[in-house]
Amino acid sequence: MKIGNYAIAFVALPTLAFGARHPTCQTFTEIYADGTELCEKMFSDAFVVVPDDQPAYHMWFFDTDNNPNDQVTRDIFGTEPLEECNVQYFHKQVPSPEGDDMGECHPWKQRSCCHGETVGSVEEMKALYGSSWDRCGTMSEACERFFVFELCFYECEPSVGLFRRFNDSQTDHPDFNTWQLYQMPMKKSYCDAWFDACKNDFFSEERFSTIKEEKEVNKLGVSLGVIGAFAFLLCLFSSFLVHRERSGKPVFVAEKANPVA
Repeated sequence: MKIGNYAIAFVALPTLAFGARHPTCQTFTEIYADGTELCEKMFSDAFVVVPDDQPAYHMWFFDTDNNPNDQVTRDIFGTEPLEECNVQYFHKQVPSPEGDDMGECHPWKQRSCCHGETVGSVEEMKALYGSSWDRCGTMSEACERFFVFELCFYECEPSVGLFRRFNDSQTDHPDFNTWQLYQMPMKKSYCDAWFDACKNDFFSEERFSTIKEEKEVNKLGVSLGVIGAFAFLLCLFSSFLVHRERSGKPVFVAEKANPVA
């Protein structure tokens, strides 16, 4: 091989290395047998698949004035829709209307548990969870839409609060959190459609399952960063005070007492 060819091969090595998929990446059909497995396993039992003739929630709808999930809650629980956002991650405390910045999650514009600025675009939504679903490469548009629907549903839909894995009386549980869901019913036809849209795309269940944990670490990192920055500024200010004091120009001078007449 000529020197020029060696040079070309050497330059190409980084591209080949970084372009390779992670060893845990597989097609959806290699990971899941069908739509039921996809919905139930991908989100660690957050959802349970039920036949289409049973009440189940909708991850997407089009009538912004009539959320069909409100009626599903009435059918399952016999109660009116929640007036609070029981799931807490990036959520509001209570559902309320949003402005035109709802973007991707516009069906929930009239009554939402999410903030418009967190769901304005696919890029902003992916940033919430560290570019979550496409860690094995760019997904087909049809497949990615289902992930957008799910994230909008989780962030914006008030009724998800009815299916928290842990309620507020379980704070002593070692795994207690306020964001995890458990067995929220989804229609089989919807999960099958999701599977069909994604069956040829690559995905890593292992890498996807670490998203929440990574986000918690990121939150801690941000908090520590703020504390560190404050401590640094405090040190700078202290050094400034010492410098002024030593130069005979103190910042704070005690006020002289007026002589008694």
